Amino acid sequence: MNKRTILTFILFTTVGSLVFGQRIKYKDLFVLLSAKQYAEAEPFLKKYLRDNKDNPNAHLYMGLIYEDKVSKIDILKETERYVSQIDSAVYFFGLASKGMTEKEVSKNEEWYQMYNRRDVRTGKFGVKHSDVILDLELRMKMKERSKQAVILKAHFVAAEKAYQRAAVVFGDIQKHYPDMKHLYLQADDSLGIRLRQLASIADSCHIHFNDYKATAKTMGKTGYNQDLNPQDITDFKRELTPVDFYTDDIKILDFKRWALSTLEVIEKEITPLRDKLVARDSELNKLQQQLKKDSVSVRTEVQTLRANGFPELVRIDPNPMPLQLFRMKEAELEFGSQVVENRPLRDSSNIAMQLEGLKKEIHFARKLDSLAGNLVERNLEGESANYQHFVKTAYGTSSLLKTFIRSTKELALREIIQREASITRKEAALRWIVDGTDSIPLFLDVAVNSRFKPLVLQKDTLTAGLNFTDSVGTGYLYTIAPSRKPAVKAVYPVSKDAFKKRYLPVTKAIATQDAQGLVYFVLFYQEAKVNDKYQATLAKIYKVEGLAWAVDVTFDQIPVEMVFAMESSELTVKTKSSIGEMFIVNFDRDGKLLK
Repeated sequence: MNKRTILTFILFTTVGSLVFGQRIKYKDLFVLLSAKQYAEAEPFLKKYLRDNKDNPNAHLYMGLIYEDKVSKIDILKETERYVSQIDSAVYFFGLASKGMTEKEVSKNEEWYQMYNRRDVRTGKFGVKHSDVILDLELRMKMKERSKQAVILKAHFVAAEKAYQRAAVVFGDIQKHYPDMKHLYLQADDSLGIRLRQLASIADSCHIHFNDYKATAKTMGKTGYNQDLNPQDITDFKRELTPVDFYTDDIKILDFKRWALSTLEVIEKEITPLRDKLVARDSELNKLQQQLKKDSVSVRTEVQTLRANGFPELVRIDPNPMPLQLFRMKEAELEFGSQVVENRPLRDSSNIAMQLEGLKKEIHFARKLDSLAGNLVERNLEGESANYQHFVKTAYGTSSLLKTFIRSTKELALREIIQREASITRKEAALRWIVDGTDSIPLFLDVAVNSRFKPLVLQKDTLTAGLNFTDSVGTGYLYTIAPSRKPAVKAVYPVSKDAFKKRYLPVTKAIATQDAQGLVYFVLFYQEAKVNDKYQATLAKIYKVEGLAWAVDVTFDQIPVEMVFAMESSELTVKTKSSIGEMFIVNFDRDGKLLK
């Protein structure tokens, strides 16, 4: 049997003797106690102590049992029991200390093996009476912890109740006003009194909680590590739900901040808002007139206006209708400004630049459509009542405002449809080089029936591949110009034996050019050997003169890279063997192999 099985057998045997024996023997009970089987040992230990009041070790273990219970009690939810169990533990530790003598320790040293340690002077292991007494004195200091637990619970309860009182005051304010906008519009002296009361009560919650945390810090481990996590009140009509103060992250509503900020808004910011809104709408109208009349971008002016926002209004109404209306009008100005800025691109042959300009325009058109759509979905009739001065002064009636918003959305939709069609055409054009009636693909995943099979594609630089009008390919190279019209092109024969259509799976190519883009080299090669050689066709193309030469060559290893030396006009082809060895093959300016 292993050690665990043996121990279990001994414990069951001991318990059986304790249950069925006429008299409890401490040496049998000690087996359970030393194994820390406190739950099983406790009833027998209590029975034993009723008949034996002079056993310090039994008192010690009774104290340890209560101490163990204390460690498992929730200090906040069961404070009274926590204190009671500490008192019991201290009581029994005190009895143990009174009866603990050197004779007791030396006589029953096997009972005190928990204190067994090496003597630093003699180097021998043993149990000292002084160590036992010192440990008991330290354990009896738990009494101070019971006093701290009472103080801890008092601070905790005070903080929780203060928050609950604040929630009641806030709930009363909620009942009087349907939303924050009405609250500000209907603010009076009685609301100011209630807001100050709310701030004071909420502040007391934080004070009590800080006292609670300070007490917990002095106590050390309490089983709790809470922190108040005040949440901004962004929804005035949110449902108030009970807060669990026993969780680590106590998410409470920040009543104090809300009350004080609301007071500040009432006292300082309500009155000036109406005229400021009308003035901003007028400024945006003037910029629209300038854009149409002078055909100049007003993007900078829009950004300047946008930077000067209305934070005081956002605090009153998180999503105010006037500000969304301003964002819609700003988006229309940005769209018009982008169209004006893109005017030079319309005469450019650079398709990529034209496409980029169209994407910028459609971005603003979609933004305008989204903002106008959001406004159409809003309850403009109801919100106009809250912004009556603004609507009446700037638009006359809410019906005229709705008509203006709908017409703006229709404009955005027309512009989006027009630009989506243009973008589709431009994106398609970027994928091809148009050479007469031929369209050369600028992508590798071509259709199976495509005549052109690109093998090299250097972004915005060149493409090279094979053109199959029958079973034998013809080499081609095209430089990629922004207009997608061929600036440099070459069509030339390749090895008829090596570059048949059926060999495409093992056909590869590499290309290089000089830094100025004046001369280009293309090497088509087979990855499969023929007569122990790799067949290839090497071509040289000038930017101005076109094809200089195309020669069929063979290599002993697979080509992996080409390097052109401008000074000597020589081309170096690097090859690699199957075991990774690198070799160099050089060609002169006329395509002849240099030895």
